[in-house]
Amino acid sequence: MKAVILKSQGGTEQLMMADLPIPHPGNGEVLIKVHAIGINPTDVYARQDSRLDYIFNGESPKILGWDISGEIVEIGADTAHFKVGDAVFGLLNFPTYTTPGHAKGYAEYVVASINDIALKPANISYEEAAAVPMAALTVWQPLNKFRIKPGDRVFITAVGGGVGHFAVQLAKYFGAYVIALASGAKREFVLGLGADEFIDYQTTNFLDILSSVDYVIEGLRDEHIAKSMQALKDGATLLSLWDHIVDSKWADLAVQRNINAFYNNVVSNGQDMKALARLLEEQKLVPHISKRFGLDEIPLAHSAIESNHTTGKVIIKVL
Repeated sequence: MKAVILKSQGGTEQLMMADLPIPHPGNGEVLIKVHAIGINPTDVYARQDSRLDYIFNGESPKILGWDISGEIVEIGADTAHFKVGDAVFGLLNFPTYTTPGHAKGYAEYVVASINDIALKPANISYEEAAAVPMAALTVWQPLNKFRIKPGDRVFITAVGGGVGHFAVQLAKYFGAYVIALASGAKREFVLGLGADEFIDYQTTNFLDILSSVDYVIEGLRDEHIAKSMQALKDGATLLSLWDHIVDSKWADLAVQRNINAFYNNVVSNGQDMKALARLLEEQKLVPHISKRFGLDEIPLAHSAIESNHTTGKVIIKVL
């Protein structure tokens, strides 16, 4: 099979096409013929940063990629209700900050645990399905820990990207009044997602016009967290999508402001994927794909992500 391997951490030139044997599933696993792959900022960080080499668990070759959709072509023992021919999607074997997670998704075939996948809804394409797992779970999982209440005023930053465009839709699903922050070029796209208000960060300081917010979904890093906290009312909640809060200066600031600030590390979870599949089937969640590349164009896909100007998701079309 064709696969894209990572020779060593570094630039996009470290990604190289290779011919590898097709793997076989073990107990509780299935072999998936990959139709599409989702590319995320995490893929870029893992490619660049040698401190993340532990995720490969010392295995060779190193193969990036966690978001996939495709068709089951072989099953191992104890695979429950999954069968050959099923169309599935999921976030495969995603690492934690201390635990490896070598899913090997940049390939024509991939082995997946049945605990990480769900059946693909018939009303969406394989490409749309591959756009969903990591980005949507990044918001879905924490919002199920600290729920948005119907009518809450929710401020969402960086809404034009992969995670952000799902954050708007999921906040609306929970009944929020959504105020979205992005560049002016993304105004129509963001309002089309269902946002009730739009703020152009290039022309407006949101603190000049925004206050008494119930919930912030913070898609930006570092000092922007402190800035967003200023828009929250007493007792409100801030979800940081990127920066840890515990034992940080943001935690101290949150205590001072009586704000519940937290970070949630996304995990592979088939039950959560089933919940997202229902939302996709009901069209409560609609993925937007901005760019499509072939398997041999994964370096270009990484470069597109690194530009920080993509709208929605970047996808690799394998079949």
